[in-house]
Amino acid sequence: MKLSEICKYLDNAIPLSFQEGYDNSGLQVGDPDSEVSSALLTIDVTGEVVEEAISKGCNLVISHHPLIFNGIKKIAGRTFTERIIATAIKEEIAIYSAHTNLDAVDFGVSRKMAVKLNLQNIKVLVPLKNQLLKLVTFIPESHFEKVRSSIFKAGAGVTGNYDHCGFAASGTGSFRAGENANPYVGESGKLHAENEIRFETILFSHLKSNVIKALLATHPYEEVAFDLYPLDNENIEIGTGCVGEFEQAVTETEFLKQVSSVFDARGVRYSNLTGHEVKKVALCGGSGASLISNAMASGADAFVTADVKYHNFFDAGNKILIVDAGHFESEKFTTEILYDLIIKNFPKFAVRFSETNTNPINYL
Repeated sequence: MKLSEICKYLDNAIPLSFQEGYDNSGLQVGDPDSEVSSALLTIDVTGEVVEEAISKGCNLVISHHPLIFNGIKKIAGRTFTERIIATAIKEEIAIYSAHTNLDAVDFGVSRKMAVKLNLQNIKVLVPLKNQLLKLVTFIPESHFEKVRSSIFKAGAGVTGNYDHCGFAASGTGSFRAGENANPYVGESGKLHAENEIRFETILFSHLKSNVIKALLATHPYEEVAFDLYPLDNENIEIGTGCVGEFEQAVTETEFLKQVSSVFDARGVRYSNLTGHEVKKVALCGGSGASLISNAMASGADAFVTADVKYHNFFDAGNKILIVDAGHFESEKFTTEILYDLIIKNFPKFAVRFSETNTNPINYL
């Protein structure tokens, strides 16, 4: 299939609009019109990973960490990134990355951590903001069901575990068609009143184009009236980090051993033990020290993340157990998320897990 097909699917399943401003998720290298036959999944893109892709006949590498973070002014093979890009282009290997947007989705990195620890009642730690829009439009009664169904099919009207969410109210719309108009109802130059239904629904901002296209394609009017309002509402299903609970509380020592075992973390760092059992756990895959205060506010007994600095451990204040499991270790199951996502939609597409250990950190 074409590279553009799988990129389009991933861009929508893991919306690019969910990524942080500093990030660079999406297609990194490759011609969207090229054909791809198999993909290699990895946390990082290294020279060894690209060589592995070549040897296994994979012409697409899908990673969690983007290869390109900063602007590239030249590709002369002088840097790690330049050499990988040059090799990928030469060997016609495409590179796609899903980073902080994969952290934010409801099946993302932190939730996967929680599932691996067998936590229950999993919820988002810091909900995503400024991602919702409200659509208001006015539809003649004769076409209401058709237009509404088209808008919902395009992805609007989803709230948490509910879909087809909307509000409708009847009213009377008025308009006068100009001399060069071709009105669906009424006559040019004459004021016309039409029984219409005001329809309201919400949508994620990344669906804006598809939803408006669906609206215009099914609405009978030559000029379609609609409004889009940005919303301040938080989406409790999507965001950074998560919180979950054990069915039965465990001691802090037992918890630390479990984290080490589940994530194969050989260098777990942690704050002073609080002396309390661990029941509620907050998690954030990757660098999540900035969420320590959020973890404490959630009432969590422990917070598992990575890249915690020396002074961050003082923030625990003997009120929460801060656990640094390692950056690579906390994100090691990311490839499983990507695999399940791709196979679900492209069951016959060949997807392989990279056998290259890209963790740059070693332990004595």
